[in-house]
Amino acid sequence: MKFKCIIVDDEPPATRILENYVSKVSFLEQVGVFNDSLKALEFLNSNKVDLIFLDIQMPQLTGLQISRIISKDIKVIFTTAYPDFALEGFELNAIDYLLKPISFERFYQAVSKLNIESKIEISSNSNSSDFIFVKTDGKNKFQKLFLDEILYVESLQNYVCIHTLKQQIITHSSLKNVIESLPEKDFIQIHKSYVIALKQLESTGSFSVFINAKELPIGATFKDAFFERIDQNKI
Repeated sequence: MKFKCIIVDDEPPATRILENYVSKVSFLEQVGVFNDSLKALEFLNSNKVDLIFLDIQMPQLTGLQISRIISKDIKVIFTTAYPDFALEGFELNAIDYLLKPISFERFYQAVSKLNIESKIEISSNSNSSDFIFVKTDGKNKFQKLFLDEILYVESLQNYVCIHTLKQQIITHSSLKNVIESLPEKDFIQIHKSYVIALKQLESTGSFSVFINAKELPIGATFKDAFFERIDQNKI
C-alpha cells in the first residue's frame, strides 16, 4: 500500500529536503508540494491525501490551524524548528513531530508509524461488525476484541490503552485512529484523552462520568456534544 502525501512549508530548502526523503521511501507517493498554506487547502478540497508534512510557523494560516481544518482522515506529521509547539501538536493527534534539521533516520521513524496505525482496523469498512482486530506486540500479531466488551479507550500520547471487561490492551496508535474504527452510535469522545462506550456508562456528574466504578473527566471541548447524546436517551 502506498500513502499519498503532500508537503506544506513556506521555506523552499525545507521542502526540497522532504521531497528527497519521500522519494526514498517505497510506501510514500508525493502528490504535491506547497509553499502557500491556502493553496494547500484548495488542493486538499479536491484531492485525496493520506498524509501531510506540515510546517507550523507559516504566514496566513499556521500548521496547527490547518490541522484543525482538514479532514480527520488525513494523517499529520508536523515539521518545525520550534519545539514549543510539540505538546499542542500531539494533542491534535499528530503521528509525529519532527524538529528541523530533520535527519533521514528520524524521518523514516516517523513515517513508519503509518504502517503501524493502519493495523488497527474494523473488519468491515461499514463499521457493521461487532469486533475489531488490534495490533499487539510482534509482527503480524493481532488480538480480536468484541465491541461489547470495550469500556473505554485512553490516549497515552503515541499509544492507546483499550480497557475492556476482561483486560487492558496497549497498542501503538493514536486515539483519532481508534475512533475512526469504532461505530459512532456506540462510542463517544468525552475528553482529549478518552473515548467511552455509551452502553457501559453507569452515571454522570457535571464534569465526569463513571464506568465500571472508574471516574473519567469530561473535557470542556466535548461537554456539550456529550450531554446532547445523553439528552437523546433521558426520560
